[in-house]
Amino acid sequence: MLRGSYNGRVDDKGRIKIPASFKRYLDEKYGRPDFYVTSLLGDCARIYPLQEWEEIEKKLSAQPSMVPAAKKFLDRTNYYGQMQEMDGQGRILIYPMLRNEAKLSGDVMVFGYLKYLEIWNADNFRHSRLEEQPYTDDDAMELAQLGI
Repeated sequence: MLRGSYNGRVDDKGRIKIPASFKRYLDEKYGRPDFYVTSLLGDCARIYPLQEWEEIEKKLSAQPSMVPAAKKFLDRTNYYGQMQEMDGQGRILIYPMLRNEAKLSGDVMVFGYLKYLEIWNADNFRHSRLEEQPYTDDDAMELAQLGI
């Protein structure tokens, strides 16, 4: 699984070097995978191994084509999305439009979300995820209902 967070750096050409522990897991689980790099809100980049993204596509294609939430999801992930390959040094390009919108340049944070990675501007993550969305007692109760 992809878990934890690491400091990373987006270079001048817009490439992020995947942290070694994430790269090792990706290589072991998927071989040398292609990736779908996208976003839902433009606030971060999501990097999906193509096999994981294709599972999402299968679920979406099984739904009626005009399910509003699915259409919104595809509108956004297509708008921000591009296929990418990892280069020989373990780097993946983040498309310029997404990189600019999410403010991904220089030092960034790389988070593992079990089946995909998220790349965040550290200040944006702290503000939008930690400050604006505090962990509450309701969150704890909902997780307890899931057995966590």
